[in-house]
Amino acid sequence: MKIGIIINNTHTEKSEYTTTRLALNAARMGHSVVIVGSGDLTYNPDGTISGFAKTVKKNSTAASYIKDLNSNSTNKVLLSELDVVLLRSDPAEEIKRPWAQHTGVTFGKLLANSGITVLNDPDGLSKAVNKMYFQSYPESVRPRTIISRNPDEIKAFSKEHSGKIVLKPLQGSGGQNVFLVHEKENANLNQMIEAISRDGYVIAQEYLPKAAEGDTRLFVMNGKPLQHKGKYAAFRRQRSEGDLRSNVHAGGKIMQAKITDEILELTNIVRPKLIRDGMFLVGLDIVDNKLMEINVFSPGGLGSAQKFEGVNFAKIVIESIEEKVRYKKYYDNGLENRMIATLE
Repeated sequence: MKIGIIINNTHTEKSEYTTTRLALNAARMGHSVVIVGSGDLTYNPDGTISGFAKTVKKNSTAASYIKDLNSNSTNKVLLSELDVVLLRSDPAEEIKRPWAQHTGVTFGKLLANSGITVLNDPDGLSKAVNKMYFQSYPESVRPRTIISRNPDEIKAFSKEHSGKIVLKPLQGSGGQNVFLVHEKENANLNQMIEAISRDGYVIAQEYLPKAAEGDTRLFVMNGKPLQHKGKYAAFRRQRSEGDLRSNVHAGGKIMQAKITDEILELTNIVRPKLIRDGMFLVGLDIVDNKLMEINVFSPGGLGSAQKFEGVNFAKIVIESIEEKVRYKKYYDNGLENRMIATLE
């Protein structure tokens, strides 16, 4: 199997990233793997897509793999001849390169149209370029929310919730510019709204008391919780003292997760839309019985799940991709990319 992985930038990858684990596992399983940055793609005159790529060696360690990615050595690879392309570039990470925000999705669509299996489905991803996509999921599984740039509307929403709400930008990731507003801090609400709205729309959400205990990241593959040997690909993130954010690089700590019946029911509720949108592999961030965020572009943390559960979940992901490539050959390109993306 020939696999291509499109990422933001080959020089910004790290050894602990989920993309690294997927690439190394695929190579060790005997597959040909190439990595392409979102700024290294070419649409050729004959309609094919190529890229200046880095090759993943079968015997690479995480450290040597990252060293290879940081080198200047590339090979021009015809992506249109690959079996599958994984889109792992995150638009939210491209604040300094706005031209690159939609590159993965744009080239992914061209590749899918030419018959290459592309995961996650680029048409589905195009709907999720900002957090507004989250609002298209059932209201029963998400906090009450208003999205606006009007301070009066946001303040009225805050009053409805006794002055305790969460503010964050419509676009962005990693817990940046996320504020917990208490009733006593409402005098500063205008300044918080102004700080966030400089870069776009503001999301105001009801505050969930259970959020103080952190959240659970659960991986969902093919519309179902990713599990192997009775172990779920999940971990719990505990926020640091005095910090609303539970993101690991924002100071949060990780621990083993407990997957409850409520969490499993939540995944059942969101499953139809994940399948309809061709979302092969996603990360759900869950507080109690509410969904806080759906990570569809480059969900990370498989290594954290493996650490606590003792299961190599990355290998299970690659095995699922192998099945999809087989389905594609059986049906001689007769299946839509969106359908193949979530076939088990």
